[in-house]
Amino acid sequence: MHDWMHSSMTDLLAAAAVEPIVTGMIVGLGTGRAATRGIRALGARAAAERLELRCVATSDASARLAASLGLRVEDLQAVGSIDYLFDGADEVDADLRMIKGRGGAMTREKLVAHASRRRVYLIQSDKLVQRLGEKALLPVEVTPDHLEAVRGALNAHGLPSDERRTKDGSAYRTDSGNPVLDATLGSGIDVSDLATALDKMAGVVGHGLFLTEADLVLIEDETGKLSRRARPAP
Repeated sequence: MHDWMHSSMTDLLAAAAVEPIVTGMIVGLGTGRAATRGIRALGARAAAERLELRCVATSDASARLAASLGLRVEDLQAVGSIDYLFDGADEVDADLRMIKGRGGAMTREKLVAHASRRRVYLIQSDKLVQRLGEKALLPVEVTPDHLEAVRGALNAHGLPSDERRTKDGSAYRTDSGNPVLDATLGSGIDVSDLATALDKMAGVVGHGLFLTEADLVLIEDETGKLSRRARPAP
């Protein structure tokens, strides 16, 4: 086992996420609890092996964490394309379609995913679902002046929604300063058609439907054991 993997409680999920990374790579850093574990593991590995990496973060929080661990963080515009991305997800179905965005970073997460050659998502087994929306709400980032119009449009599509609030009850804002509507995704909704509609909806900045982005999903069960689900080759 590599020295960077030794700890009192080895994080196998994080270790598996960063194992493919080699010096010289441009690495996308996700947002959320699972991604944070990966970022910490990457920081430890980069320091132990003196890896030369350039990193692109999907949120301000992930950028700050990476920088604090000595990782070099750059803007997406500065690198153009990314070799490898690891991130988390809120739900994953049998076709590796996902809901993301509980951390509010779904718009940047999707931009980074689309710029990445290899995309790996880290989840715990309770995030596996039969259908999207089974457990998680669908986040939709909107411009402030379109908040009510988008809420009405979502309701017309059969998706009741509420504006996201912080723990103290104030209006939540993304890193870009936009509000988020959390919509209930009921059964019987075609998520492919919905994603297309959201992509075209006036006032929508981004949404949490990630239907084709996952190349590989690493799954951690309650005992810490790992399994993998890969998207079939086209």
